Amino acid sequence: MTRFIPALPAGLRRAVLLLALAVASAPAVAAPPSDSDINRLLAASRAQSMLDAALPQIEAMQRQQFQQATAQRQLTPQQQEQLQRIQERTNQTLRQALSWQQLRPMYVDLYKKTFSKEDVLAMAEFYESSAGQSLLDKTPALMQNVMVAIQARMQPLIADLQKDLEAIVNEPEKK
Repeated sequence: MTRFIPALPAGLRRAVLLLALAVASAPAVAAPPSDSDINRLLAASRAQSMLDAALPQIEAMQRQQFQQATAQRQLTPQQQEQLQRIQERTNQTLRQALSWQQLRPMYVDLYKKTFSKEDVLAMAEFYESSAGQSLLDKTPALMQNVMVAIQARMQPLIADLQKDLEAIVNEPEKK
């Protein structure tokens, strides 16, 4: 290379060589994944079916919140009917806002911002493998087991909290 830049002084020639080496050895900027790469990953990871499976759980949590909010109240039949309409409208809004048609473009955009093409392809290959499919098959059972274990761990803590709350509520007022 020094033959091609003979007019430069030796110190400058060395600097040019070091700069050329630095540029050549710098890591290449990771290529962004294409939409088709991300679609492959989303299909392999069953993203749509997982979202579809989560919707009934979200609706059940919402029903529970409605029940808790009205548990201590005596509602008239008219109020119960209104509440039912609000709950149905809320479910409809949730289903529309969390539909795959609405969320898929968001998923694609977020995956593009977060992962390189290499990352997306590696994940897609994993989820397409038997190990990846096994993980996807067993994840719902794992999550259920995690929730049961967390609830069991939380029961003594909640019982202690309940005792503390009862002590505060039953404590005579100080004047």
